[in-house]
Amino acid sequence: MLAVGGMFAVIGLPAYAVNPVDSATTTDVSSLPAQSVVAASVGADTVVSARDGFTATTPEELAAEKLAAETLAAQQASAAALVSSYVYNDPGVRAAGDDYPFNGMGTGLSALRYYMGECTDFVAWRLNRDAGSTGAPWKWDWSNLTPGGGSANQWISAWNSHGWPVSGTPVAGAVAVTEYMHVAYVKEVRGDGTVLIEEYNFGNYHQYGQRVISAGSATYLYPPG
Repeated sequence: MLAVGGMFAVIGLPAYAVNPVDSATTTDVSSLPAQSVVAASVGADTVVSARDGFTATTPEELAAEKLAAETLAAQQASAAALVSSYVYNDPGVRAAGDDYPFNGMGTGLSALRYYMGECTDFVAWRLNRDAGSTGAPWKWDWSNLTPGGGSANQWISAWNSHGWPVSGTPVAGAVAVTEYMHVAYVKEVRGDGTVLIEEYNFGNYHQYGQRVISAGSATYLYPPG
């Protein structure tokens, strides 16, 4: 047991301690051989490999990020300018020009088979009115106007399927497909490049209204033949 304890004592000596055998015969530590410390060799490649996990953004990447941010900002500014360019006039309930016959009758399907009070039903009514059809049997309803679906976002494809004219040039009596896939009726094309439209369910829930928009802000579906 004493031998084992001595071994642990030797192992536990600090690196700068004198050799216990030599210390038994001399007290002049200056004559003892100096201890040497050997450090493991660390090559330059070790340092490089330790840095391999880190990357820096290149000038090209910074330029691409800046361009993307500027493009997004420009798109947002353009959208905001377009929205602010609209002039909305609320003429009130049953105002002059509001001849839609299904106003206030509920929220189900009208005789034209679109939902009452929606933009699509109002425009379908106006197309019938202009064609001289103001009662049953209606000339136009969901089944032969937009048979693929009743939503406003399906009207352009329906016109294309029928082969009816679709244009960027507004004409009175046409359907204007505006922002948010909303449809309206073109009442008047003005000389200054603006268009007066009539509509339902824009700004006021299931109510009539008028707006002045720029001619280039909508797609126009000419009256069906």
